[in-house]
Amino acid sequence: MERKFVVCTDSGCDLALEWLQENKIYAIPLQYELDGQLVSDTMKHEDCHVFYENMRNGAAPKTSQLNVMQFVDFWTPIVKEHHLPIIHISLGSGVSGTYNNGCQAADIIKDELPEAEIHMIDSTLCSTGYGMLALEAAKMRDEGCELEEAINWIEEHKGNINTWYTTDELKYLYRSGRVSKLGAILGEALNICPILNLDLEGHLIVQEKVRGLKKTIRRIHEIMDGIVENAGDQVAWVCHSDIPEKAMEFGEEMKQRYGFKDVKYTYIGPTIGSNCGPGLMAIFFWGKKRTMDGYKG
Repeated sequence: MERKFVVCTDSGCDLALEWLQENKIYAIPLQYELDGQLVSDTMKHEDCHVFYENMRNGAAPKTSQLNVMQFVDFWTPIVKEHHLPIIHISLGSGVSGTYNNGCQAADIIKDELPEAEIHMIDSTLCSTGYGMLALEAAKMRDEGCELEEAINWIEEHKGNINTWYTTDELKYLYRSGRVSKLGAILGEALNICPILNLDLEGHLIVQEKVRGLKKTIRRIHEIMDGIVENAGDQVAWVCHSDIPEKAMEFGEEMKQRYGFKDVKYTYIGPTIGSNCGPGLMAIFFWGKKRTMDGYKG
């Protein structure tokens, strides 16, 4: 079937490189700074494990958003090879300036290559949330969907991807400036686990704080009871920052409770990992549309 467009994203979607290649999705590697050097995300799980081991040993990486010319260099050969419009699903603008830089780059390419047609989509999501959108876009592409129909569907439904995060490792959030020193000390002492999610524009919000990881997960279950829709028809995604056993247990509980068709597991890459450190896990699923508060308790 004739394809009407090309699907692109960036490595912060946290889909492993082989999954992206299998689905013919182009991904521009995001970068992080470590010891004064820029390092590109390889999108390989084994490298994610090394990344988190380095953090456990004291490394303090910092995120580095893509600049305009990196986008230009990434898209130009794709435009010349395929001569098709591009749908690029970006890391949400609520957490990064990457989307805005991509929009500027698309205008530059259009000036240099008038035949170029690049449609930037602000996913309003991070991590596997916009990986799910990229996979849906690739599926529509392979089914021969028209460009406009695909763009409209993604824009209409991106707010229906929900996510819940938690971690019992607050010291890394302190290192990245996401938690105060006092908050991290008290949180560690009292075994406090934050429950986080995203609002409709993609801003990360701490919704609740619960003592103990098991109680935190039970609370996430309670919240999700009123949000999950059509679980038996969808694949949920659990991503984690180098805690595969905990993540597997978390995901299997979700599968049993809600009856998801399947649960897939992946690593949180360096983009989010630089800020959260080891110990974070999250679930992404389709459900009721997110609100501007992220969650109405």
